[in-house]
Amino acid sequence: MGLDELRQRLSAVDAELIKLIGERQSIVAEVSAHKIETGTATRDFGREADILRRVQQQSSELGIDPDIALGIMRLLIRSSLTHQEQTRVAAESSGAGHRALVIGGAGKMGRWLSHFLASQKFEIEIADPSQEELPYSQIGDWRKSSLEHDLIVVAAPIKVTAKILAELADRQPGGLIMDVGSLKTPLKGSFDRLVAAGCNVTSIHPMFGPETRLLSERHVIFVDVGVPAATVEARGLFESTMVECVDMSLEEHDRLIGYVLGLSHALNLAFFTALAASGELVPHLKRLSSTTFDAQLDIASRVAGENPHLYYEIQVLNEYGKAPLDALVNATEHVRDLIARGDEKGFVALMEEGRQYLELNG
Repeated sequence: MGLDELRQRLSAVDAELIKLIGERQSIVAEVSAHKIETGTATRDFGREADILRRVQQQSSELGIDPDIALGIMRLLIRSSLTHQEQTRVAAESSGAGHRALVIGGAGKMGRWLSHFLASQKFEIEIADPSQEELPYSQIGDWRKSSLEHDLIVVAAPIKVTAKILAELADRQPGGLIMDVGSLKTPLKGSFDRLVAAGCNVTSIHPMFGPETRLLSERHVIFVDVGVPAATVEARGLFESTMVECVDMSLEEHDRLIGYVLGLSHALNLAFFTALAASGELVPHLKRLSSTTFDAQLDIASRVAGENPHLYYEIQVLNEYGKAPLDALVNATEHVRDLIARGDEKGFVALMEEGRQYLELNG
C-alpha cells in the first residue's frame, strides 16, 4: 500500500475518532441533565478512577502506550466536567432578574467574572475606561452609575481598588460589594469605611487565572471583613461549581500570599533575569535543555508575560511580603556557600531536608 493510501486510511480513522468524541459529548449532555435533575454531584472521583483503570488495561492489551491513552482520556474527562459544571451553573443560577456591575470589567479577571456572572443570568454592566467593545452594557466611569445593582464587583489594581471601595462607602449602595484583589491588608481602611457605612461588603480572591474554564480543584478564598452575611452571599455565587471555598482572615491571607504569589513570582523573576544577564540565547539553551529547565522556562515565560504593574503591587504592598523574599535570598546564598566550600555533606543534607518537608506537606 502506498503512502497516499496509508494517509487516506489515517484520515478516515481520524474522522471516526472525531465522530466518536462528538457522540461522547452528546452522552455527556444527557448525563449532565440527569445529574441536575436527580441532585447528583457533578464529579465522581471513583468513577473517573474506574475509567482510567479500564483504559490502562485495554491499552496494554492492544499494545498501545498507556500514557498516550490515559492522556487522551483525561482530556475527555476534563472536557466532560467543564461541560457539566457550566450546565449546572446555568441551570441552578440565582442571577436571573438581578444586575451586576463589574468595575474593571475589561481587564482579564474582570472579563472572567463578567462571563461567569452572565452564565448565571445576571444582567451585566461593565464600568471601565477601556474603549474595547465587550458583549455587555458599558460605561467609562463607574461614578456615573446609579449603583442600583444587586452585585458590585471591583476588579481593578490594588491601589485603585482601595480608592474605589472608599468612594463606594460614601455612596452607600444597597447591593453586595466585593473585590477580587490579590492582597487584602492594603484595602483594610476601605473595608472599615464600608462596614461603618452599613454596606454589604466582603472580599474574595480567585486563586486561578482568567483562562480557567473548569473550577474543579481550583480555590476561591473568602475573607470576611465584618459582614458575615455578605460572605455567605458571595459563596453562593460559586455554590453550583466544583470550586473549593477557603475561609481566611485578612492578615492570614496576605501572610500566606507572600509565599504563594510573592515568593513564586520572585523566584521566576530571578530565573529569567539571570538568564537575560547571562548573554546566552534561549534557543541555544533549549537545544541541550533538561526536563527541569523546560518546565521552569515555561513558567517563567508566562510570568514574564503578565502585568508587571500588578506583580509590582503584589511585592510592594504586602506588609508580610519581606519575610519570604529574605528567605529566598538566604536560601540562595546558602546553596552558593555550600557549593563554594565543596560541602557535599551539607548539600546532600539540604536536599534531604527539602525532600522530607515536601513529602510531609505534600
